[in-house]
Amino acid sequence: MDTTATHHPPPQPGPREATAEATSVVPPRSTTQKLAAELIGTFFLVFTVGATVYSHSPFAPLAIGGSLMVMVYAGGHISGGHFNPAVTLAALVRGRIGPRESVMYWITQLVAGLLAAVVARGIVTRGPVATLTLSGNGMAAAFVAELLFTFALTYVVLNVATSRDHAGNSFYGLAIGFTVVVGAFAVGAISGGVFNPAVLLGGAVMGLFAWSTLWIYLVAQMLAAVAAGATFRLLNPADR
Repeated sequence: MDTTATHHPPPQPGPREATAEATSVVPPRSTTQKLAAELIGTFFLVFTVGATVYSHSPFAPLAIGGSLMVMVYAGGHISGGHFNPAVTLAALVRGRIGPRESVMYWITQLVAGLLAAVVARGIVTRGPVATLTLSGNGMAAAFVAELLFTFALTYVVLNVATSRDHAGNSFYGLAIGFTVVVGAFAVGAISGGVFNPAVLLGGAVMGLFAWSTLWIYLVAQMLAAVAAGATFRLLNPADR
């Protein structure tokens, strides 16, 4: 998303990297600052999932997508605003973050998901919530649903927040958040509309997903993230 690729400092590894380049005066962030931003953003995303599902809110998809949107705007200039291990993996394949930092992001995001799940279980009054258990054709359907919309989410992130063609835009958070809204409405009844391993782990702790079927989600989400990163590189060979 940078306008002059040779005159700006290296980009942040994600949704807010481009605007940091566009301003050219943003100081470099320490690893601790980046991880703190990832912890906060992922926590509020997963907590919103738990709180809205526990309360049976009909506006859960909007609340969840809105939570992601505002946290991307709030923390993207610090960490890149991933808040999702799948996004971090896509950014790694795309070449916007290194392996060592990716591992630290993944650990932080998963820890944040666990913390959010514990807090949600502790303070939100729960209505009757059935654990989503997959079997037979439902497993295949959930796999495809998660594959498609995790690809859509990570593909959108890479294109609106890391592409040089969209340098300094102000719509990146809205596009990312509403991708989640679309996915949740479209396939929420099929897979639960997860698209995020941190949400998956937190959801399992909150009793929303069966532990025995988590691997289906993880495989679909990781494949989708790799495909999104590779697709971006294929379609934008000069954007490194």
